[in-house]
Amino acid sequence: MPARVSEAFVLRTYPFQEGDLIVSFDTRDQGKLRGVAKRARKPKGPFGSSLERLSQVRISYYQREGAELVRIDSVELIQTQFGLSSSYEAGVALDYFAEVCDHLLPPSEPNERFYRLIGAVLAELRAAALDQRPAAVWRTIMYFTFWAVRLSGFLPELRVSAASRELAQAMAAHPVANLAAIDWTKDTAADLRRFLYREIESHIERKLLTVPLMEAL
Repeated sequence: MPARVSEAFVLRTYPFQEGDLIVSFDTRDQGKLRGVAKRARKPKGPFGSSLERLSQVRISYYQREGAELVRIDSVELIQTQFGLSSSYEAGVALDYFAEVCDHLLPPSEPNERFYRLIGAVLAELRAAALDQRPAAVWRTIMYFTFWAVRLSGFLPELRVSAASRELAQAMAAHPVANLAAIDWTKDTAADLRRFLYREIESHIERKLLTVPLMEAL
């Protein structure tokens, strides 16, 4: 059984048996997968910090036909989000991105554009200077939420204010980095953001745990 090697974003990890982790990860070429990382919770385990949420990695794994979980063999870190850990607001945004991806992406269905969306919002957060990070948090949250709904194929008619519809048109036409000139705050198109939250929750049939944390920022 040959190993597959995929570029991926780690979404979430869960304790599994003694010292192991179940890892949910979104690959560029195979879509979202779940696998077992043996001894990942051990102090001298083979994975180190490479399984932190939203780390971009090169992951080697074995996949048996019909098996629910793959077996993770090794993980090589490409890009960490550790530099954002000093910001509570950025940390909440990362938790939100990971939660939405984990619940919204269907298993084993590659979505190259969604994979690139994750990379784009993470790069935008990392690039923001400290004094610009609050604006970058709300810019990336809004952009990610709009495109997550759109790429999942259920973006409805937007029943929001005219200003919010205009912003949605701008997000549809431009990369997230091109929207930095807007004075982004928590109140920027808040009606659109909450409208899209409800759309996501209606399709995953559960409340997003990170939304109350974001709305309390």
